[in-house]
Amino acid sequence: MTGRTQSIAGHVLSGLVIAFMLLDGGMKLVPLEVVLKTTAELGYPPELARGLGVVALVFTALYAFPRTAVLGAILLTAYMGGAVATHVRIGSPLFSHVLFGVYLAVLLWGGLWLRDARLRALLPLRSAPEAG
Repeated sequence: MTGRTQSIAGHVLSGLVIAFMLLDGGMKLVPLEVVLKTTAELGYPPELARGLGVVALVFTALYAFPRTAVLGAILLTAYMGGAVATHVRIGSPLFSHVLFGVYLAVLLWGGLWLRDARLRALLPLRSAPEAG
């Protein structure tokens, strides 16, 4: 895969995650009945929805900008870890609910890895050839 192809693929993957997180965070800012109901079903006070929406949008903005993308990826991974833990705690279905945060985290890190040469150098998929 050429550098340009990697960059395009990375931007597409990252764009999918960003679009989802903008939708998710935006829905939490608006006091929609479905959001309040779901928040309560997950065991959290419905009043937390707006705060979670702000956090999701801030972390997503950090991820979207190249200068802060690694910090944003770390923070979004933590956010998704909280979602995974919440779904484990209430006994949600494994593949559709519990692991959804893991799927998003894999997409966001994969997208960042493809679009950032520094991250590829730090975390190569192949080991460097041995000198000798």
